[in-house]
Amino acid sequence: MRLLRTMCPMNCHPTFCGMEVALEGDRVVAVRGDRTNPDSRGFLCQRGHAAKEIIGNPLRLLTPLRRAGPRGSGRWEPVSWDAALDEIVAAMRKAGRMKTALWRGHGSLVNELNRFLVLRFGNLYGCHAWSAAITCWTLGAYGFALTGVPEANTKEDLGKHARTVLMWGANVVSQPTTGPHLQAAKRRGAYVAAIDVRRTETARLADEFHVIRPGTDAALALAMMHVIVSEGLVDREFVARHTVGFEPLAGPLRERTPEWGAAVTGLEAGTIRALARRYATAKPAMIVAGGSSMYKFRTGWLASRAISCLPALTGQLGVPGGGLGPRHRAFTHGEALADITAGERRPPGDYVPSHMTAMNDAMLEGRIAVLLLLGTNMLASYADAGRAARGLDRVGLVVAHDLFMNETIRRHADLVLPGTAWLEEVGIKDTATHIYLTDQGLEPAGEARSVVWLLRALADRLPVPDFFPWADADGAIEALLRTMRDGTLTVAEMRRTGNRYARRISHVAHPERRFPTPSGKVEFWSERARSVGLPPLPVYEPPEEHASPYPLVFRQGRTFTAFHAFYDEGRALPSLAAADPHPVLAIHPADAGARGIAEGAAVALVNDRGRFEARARLTDDVPRGVVWMRDGWVGVNALTSGAACLAPEASDLVPGLPAGQASYEAAVDVVPAAEPV
Repeated sequence: MRLLRTMCPMNCHPTFCGMEVALEGDRVVAVRGDRTNPDSRGFLCQRGHAAKEIIGNPLRLLTPLRRAGPRGSGRWEPVSWDAALDEIVAAMRKAGRMKTALWRGHGSLVNELNRFLVLRFGNLYGCHAWSAAITCWTLGAYGFALTGVPEANTKEDLGKHARTVLMWGANVVSQPTTGPHLQAAKRRGAYVAAIDVRRTETARLADEFHVIRPGTDAALALAMMHVIVSEGLVDREFVARHTVGFEPLAGPLRERTPEWGAAVTGLEAGTIRALARRYATAKPAMIVAGGSSMYKFRTGWLASRAISCLPALTGQLGVPGGGLGPRHRAFTHGEALADITAGERRPPGDYVPSHMTAMNDAMLEGRIAVLLLLGTNMLASYADAGRAARGLDRVGLVVAHDLFMNETIRRHADLVLPGTAWLEEVGIKDTATHIYLTDQGLEPAGEARSVVWLLRALADRLPVPDFFPWADADGAIEALLRTMRDGTLTVAEMRRTGNRYARRISHVAHPERRFPTPSGKVEFWSERARSVGLPPLPVYEPPEEHASPYPLVFRQGRTFTAFHAFYDEGRALPSLAAADPHPVLAIHPADAGARGIAEGAAVALVNDRGRFEARARLTDDVPRGVVWMRDGWVGVNALTSGAACLAPEASDLVPGLPAGQASYEAAVDVVPAAEPV
């Protein structure tokens, strides 16, 4: 029996967990959390434990397939890799590079090397290469970046130094590796306040928990800023030296009283005052902001924009225990992987940005003839999935590379290519504090091939010169490592030292108090925002769903049994399918009673866009007027809005941060449904 130390095959930023895998021949005997992993310390959630069911799974894709009937017919025939590649290349040549697109999903980003190489292929070939982050976290990051605070203090700094912690839309289900450090802070006497649209698992660690109306986070932040400014709690020295736009900000804040905030958020004015005073005086105070679900509405970026101003007003940036805490892909000051994407070599072209509405428009208008889907289930993750399906219908050749069939493949793919599992390839993972090498432990099953192999094969045939100038995946990883330890870190040395490397970083974000904005300061007033027609100051704008004729606000988020739509919505892995056998909708007992809905009853969520069936779970964890469900179910996003949150030119305003998320807003009603769901 062999023991392989690796990482969990998920893309749960900022939570990447270490894993030990017991191997016997080509079988996985067991998996467990790696207690030596400095990030996860032995933790491994239900999703991670289920990973052993990938290897040897009878549902696994093991040979290339070509559609043998109409799309959606379920009829497939085996095809050789050579024939499949020749067909793809012929279609790409016929269409031309400006009608070819790559869409890398979170499934392909299990191996971080793929993120760089998909972009490198897109840049050197000159086709569209779209980012999976627009279905997840980048709209929220956009608001932080406009203010000038994209970095975050580490979870370790939180545990050692924070005196007050605001868990703002952040749930320990999404950040389980942060949980132990939050507990460590509490043992030191830190006070934890939590804010969310429902009562989450974080409640058990919080000293106070506040449920606000969905989409009103910016209003709460503005009302807290009113208290801080009006009661003289501003750090005047920090504001004078390190910010711009305080006076323009302070003027409108006079009207954003706690009473105004109470009317918008549903909290009491006294609660808002107490929260603001604690944050501004019980220093250092850290805000751990949510990374994805919190921003799934049209003006979601305004939430992070407003929240990010709070630490600047109170002088809590660049200090231990303060600022903003760990969140999705918010690395701290210090070493980062090298850029091997060759962006400077991208030929000129009329590129469709990573903007969900613009991408769908391009498909619907026939401007995309070849689409390569790498580890993604668009029908589960894309807003307004009905419109996305109509766009896919217009694409001439849809190629999917994945581990298992999923609904997008079944309904829209023309060619299906079997992908390697995490144990069957060499890869890399990077957290805020460490780089991890994930070594190959098994030979690829059947005819499975990695994303790297696929891209190299396409590049050789087209050709795309200089796409892969390295001998193997080790060489590509070494190119990423060239910025580490003054250029001396090698893959061989990582293998000798436990397949991990501790980054040389500051655990405190922005330690030199230089900020990545045009002014070099924190920008309460953003001229960049104004230049593309966005509000230059943080403001509150009500979500569109609040004006809908449908009475219930629908929200979705994470659980320990699902992540996006991995593994055919989790259905391909028996333990996850058993733990989560059908969609469950959390609804307040009063809302359920008014509709004649009992616990466990079959229900349907309905609006003008679609219908989705689930089982009801009656709970006061969600407030009246709000319903909540785990994300990743195919059909859920048939209900959500695909309206653009930002115009395409505004979404690309911050370099390297595509913020082309669609709204995802949904107002619904819930009605009894026929059995069974």
